[in-house]
Amino acid sequence: MPSDVPQTLQDWLRRATQRLHEAGSDSPRLDAQILLGHVLTRPRSYLYAHGEDLLTESEWQQAEALLEQRLTGHPIAHLLGRREFWSRELEVSPDTLIPRPETEITLELALEQIPVGADRALLDLGTGSGALALMLALERPGCRVTAIDISSAALAVARRNRERLGVDNLELLEGDWFTPVAGRRFQLIVSNPPYVAERDPHLDAGDVRFEPRRALAAGAAGLDALEQLIMQAPEHLEPGGWLVLEHGFDQADSVASLLREKGFIDIQCRHDLAGQPRATAARHPGSG
Repeated sequence: MPSDVPQTLQDWLRRATQRLHEAGSDSPRLDAQILLGHVLTRPRSYLYAHGEDLLTESEWQQAEALLEQRLTGHPIAHLLGRREFWSRELEVSPDTLIPRPETEITLELALEQIPVGADRALLDLGTGSGALALMLALERPGCRVTAIDISSAALAVARRNRERLGVDNLELLEGDWFTPVAGRRFQLIVSNPPYVAERDPHLDAGDVRFEPRRALAAGAAGLDALEQLIMQAPEHLEPGGWLVLEHGFDQADSVASLLREKGFIDIQCRHDLAGQPRATAARHPGSG
């Protein structure tokens, strides 16, 4: 380790925080703490209590390598290979979306439609890391959950998450939306589909630019996937079944209109912590 490189934990954190701040990080100190804690396999509280401890050369090299990647914009979740969702740790990769807090709103809305102890067939479309499907399977262990993704790489991540969490009531299938479940019906269908407009500048900024584009963007207004799911869902819902969709904060009215046009009733929307509409549920009265 070069002699002019900070050797204590607190010195490394101070220097890394400054570099991240200069690079435009929204949370430079937290980022630095998470990276160093990952290298040391210690919680952030350890860093406070042991700030005078010296880094070994190997630890310094590992921390510097992660820092350099973070400085170029790579998401913390990708650098660590994991992200917490619904109080459980999930593996993530560049082949999957990074589970976000707003998707927990979608999960809550879906769970509200499934009584505890129920035995029902549930479907998650575009499962990615398996976040929604896995939590549905764990929170409603009497239900049979099927999850679909078009990406084999994403499904490999979902399978590892399923194995690590010990989930045995989740079926994972590869394919495009409803194709792998032709002829099957479910009591609830949930999805966090692509809903960003193709030309949205946010797609080339921040963490998002390192995530799979096809899992994010869907047409000029970002509504293509949502409209497709709403149009096809009745063919796969049992009478009285629920469709739960995550969407952009500015798409709630469009989603509700599409649902009404297709005959859905009992339409309800949930807002995120910022007060923005984030997920909508609707019930289909007939068999499609």
